[in-house]
Amino acid sequence: MQLVAIFFLGLFWCTQTIAMPHMEKCPARGKRITCVIDGDSFWLNGKKYRPIAYDTPEPRTGVCGEAFEKQLAAKATARFIHLLNSNDWEIIRTGRKDRNGRHLVHVRINGRDIGDILISEGLARRWPNGHEWWCD
Repeated sequence: MQLVAIFFLGLFWCTQTIAMPHMEKCPARGKRITCVIDGDSFWLNGKKYRPIAYDTPEPRTGVCGEAFEKQLAAKATARFIHLLNSNDWEIIRTGRKDRNGRHLVHVRINGRDIGDILISEGLARRWPNGHEWWCD
């Protein structure tokens, strides 16, 4: 499999195809190079990425839904890893970073945003205006 990275350079998009990495859950401690943090954050070649336009429950803090939120977060993370490992995918960079220094990107599988897949499967919400239904 191959990973296609699309970069915005000036007025033009640039596409770069690189070898598809095998993604695993990031270790709790230690250096992170290429791994998945949760259903909406990952490391690739030493850089931290945040796919935009969707949000998944928080696995560590259970911000509002406590045990249910943590369970759903684990499912979203596992599905995110499965989607990345069983498909060709592309990163479309926006050229922006969030307040945590993560590169904001779109991740697409066969032209479909990975967030749309997770939302359709009940594992994520639209962001920033989607309702955190796992808090109800």
